[in-house]
Amino acid sequence: MTTTTDLADVYRDIHAHPELGFAEERTAGIVAGRLRDLGYHTTTGVGRTGVVGIRRNQDGPTVLLRADMDGLPVKEQTGLPYASTVRHTSADGNDVPLMHACGHDMHVTCLLGAAAELAADLKSWHGTLLLVFQPAEEAGDGARAMIDDGLFDRFGAPDVVLGQHVAPLPAGMIGITSGPAFAGADSLRVVLHGKGAHGSRPETSVDPVVMAAATVMRLQGIVSRELAAGDTAVVTVGALHAGTKENIIPDQAELLLSLRTYDDRVRAATIDAIERIVRAEAAASAAPADPEITVLGTFPPVVNDARACARVSEAFLRDLGPGAVFDPGPVTGSEDVGLLATAAGAPLAYWLLGGADPALFAQAAGVAGVAAVVRGLPSNHSPLFAPVIDPTLRTGVTALTSAARAWLG
Repeated sequence: MTTTTDLADVYRDIHAHPELGFAEERTAGIVAGRLRDLGYHTTTGVGRTGVVGIRRNQDGPTVLLRADMDGLPVKEQTGLPYASTVRHTSADGNDVPLMHACGHDMHVTCLLGAAAELAADLKSWHGTLLLVFQPAEEAGDGARAMIDDGLFDRFGAPDVVLGQHVAPLPAGMIGITSGPAFAGADSLRVVLHGKGAHGSRPETSVDPVVMAAATVMRLQGIVSRELAAGDTAVVTVGALHAGTKENIIPDQAELLLSLRTYDDRVRAATIDAIERIVRAEAAASAAPADPEITVLGTFPPVVNDARACARVSEAFLRDLGPGAVFDPGPVTGSEDVGLLATAAGAPLAYWLLGGADPALFAQAAGVAGVAAVVRGLPSNHSPLFAPVIDPTLRTGVTALTSAARAWLG
């Protein structure tokens, strides 16, 4: 029998041993071993490193429960006794520190706990559980890889797709909203071409560092000055690479951009503006060659089905209490879980799982007070991000189990 203590140990172990996308071999091994012990028909290597567990229990609907497994190239600074010290060679050949800075370790552990609870009480439900442990969510490639590997052809299409994402909200609480819930994401690479020279003679150069700096600053005006107040977009330059030495003007600079939107019209307008600004700044600097603009990856917004959200919310209210469920509205983080629902032609219900110490919110007054506390907490992808184990783990297991039984019960 899986216990809360046992699951906490599993969580600490996975947290201390993060793996990058499509390299989740150790995590997948832990998942597969526990699923087999619980009686699930288990298949590994789906979409390269994904794991699928199936439990059929009489006739009934098929419910897909999903958790993602990959970590991030972040150096952990939480100071926890189970903090990650792992390093790995990334796909581009760089030695990088690794951390579960987005909480996927919590997602995996909660789904293992729900798998155990449902397997231990077969009399309370009927139908098919389709448990999907997905690789490579951070790059937006994992769901697509599993779909392309025949996920639904091999294991059957679900009647609903369910899942959760831990966030710096009070632990013990669930946030769920219908309609657009998570933003769509685009990742872009921009290469600006200049003319290299000695740092003492900038007049002989076309300086791509100055070009890049001007481009970064000008990009900030897209959201604040080109989009309507009612439109939502986030444009972030997450990396700027140029040069090797203080007295050498390089011949190119690279920018890596992240774009988040909910609406196709806003997305198209924002990408057009990015391309216009990049090309205009290059022209203003007399760049010797046109800039290169490459879309590295893209996936659509997560759109929750209203009826599915109402159905799981009713289950949450019953099993967690009315004070534990609220509507956070859409968030600008992104997720590829929606691809699973779209490919299956199934409704989606995907919610936020609170993971922050509830004591931090004790003095918060109302929604505005909670929001103010959240702004001061380490966010997902921060080197300081780490959910409190209890009651986050207990609530996450209950939420997944309750949501599944809303269809299977």
